[in-house]
Amino acid sequence: MKIQFLYYEDCPSHEAGQQRLQQVMAELGLQTPVEVIKVETEAEATRWGFIGSPTILIDGVDIDPPPSGTPPALTCRAYLWQNGRFSPLPSPALIRRALTRALANTQSATEVKS
Repeated sequence: MKIQFLYYEDCPSHEAGQQRLQQVMAELGLQTPVEVIKVETEAEATRWGFIGSPTILIDGVDIDPPPSGTPPALTCRAYLWQNGRFSPLPSPALIRRALTRALANTQSATEVKS
């Protein structure tokens, strides 16, 4: 499993977002390294499909995929939580679901190879 944490330094929530990711990983017993990527230019935002900070990719897939056509941007990101509230951080539940799904996919792929 490959985990990438992308952020734009001008958004103050990236440190808390990184801590939240690490906390959920610890709860799941995951010791997978996290690649931390600082997005600094519009070109980098375009290359990564970065729609705001923080963004978490697992195996190259955004844990909260944006609507089709959302333009890349150097900006802060808003996440819609299940209770209808917006937050600058993904909920622990969203992170947990994405990691659990990726773990299941990894285990399935390993079983198929065996």
